[in-house]
Amino acid sequence: MPATTAELVDLLRLEPAPDKVFVGRHPRTRMQRTYGGQVLAQALMAAYATVPDKRIAHSLDAYFIRPGDAHNDIEYMVETVRDGHTFSARRVTAVQDGRAIFTMSSSFHELEDGFDHSDPEPHGVPAPEDCPTIGEVSEERSGTGAMWHEWDALEVRFAGDSTEGGLIAPANHRGHLRVWVRTTGPLPDEIAVHQAILAYLSDLTLLPVAVIPHNVDFVSRNLQFASIDHVMWFHRRPRADQWLLYDLLSPSASHSLGMGTGRLFQNQKLIASCAQEGLIRVVDDRMPFS
Repeated sequence: MPATTAELVDLLRLEPAPDKVFVGRHPRTRMQRTYGGQVLAQALMAAYATVPDKRIAHSLDAYFIRPGDAHNDIEYMVETVRDGHTFSARRVTAVQDGRAIFTMSSSFHELEDGFDHSDPEPHGVPAPEDCPTIGEVSEERSGTGAMWHEWDALEVRFAGDSTEGGLIAPANHRGHLRVWVRTTGPLPDEIAVHQAILAYLSDLTLLPVAVIPHNVDFVSRNLQFASIDHVMWFHRRPRADQWLLYDLLSPSASHSLGMGTGRLFQNQKLIASCAQEGLIRVVDDRMPFS
């Protein structure tokens, strides 16, 4: 996976092909299948490449259909659904070996003046510099800190959860997690890049919050997990190279499916919201990083 911010940005630079097809390459990785956040980010960049100037993504709705092969390129086929007076809609299908592995619908809007309000950022959250890295926490709890090096292009700091003795009281939400996150280096000023990186990082901790109430580590060899669907709304212009507070909840888990919801805050404003359902199946054993 990208080890630096520059490598992450380079991963988002897709190669154009005929008929609104864009090719995304794969980074080197120890993972057995493609990281879902990578596909989300590359698909959003493919859609952005076809919309009129000044139109900004405000929502996406994606389904992960098949596991992606982490060692082969991905083709992103973009369909123009609509270009209206102020809105554009796109449908993106990600293909490997002639088979669809992912689909995404996205909507773009020219910014307009209008009503403006935001939920407040949660109070009492320790500052990023006072928080350990998520890798340090994972290593202390289960000896699995090394796996987080797959995302070294991001700085992720653990700001508390609702486990027994955790910083967040589990009274209202049994599954609750907070992290601070940003890229490790500066980014170009392209809003498409910042939103794509928000999509990339949004997938990282959105499903793990669903196993917090069950006393199991998300990277346990006795847990099979996979993203199934992912919805995201972009409310305000983000800076993915500055600290974002990611506030995550899991309202439900049942029948080997877990749900996570997330809110991304920056400078006391709600920047983006997302939700995901995914597979969290208990198994006897699985391959590491699968």
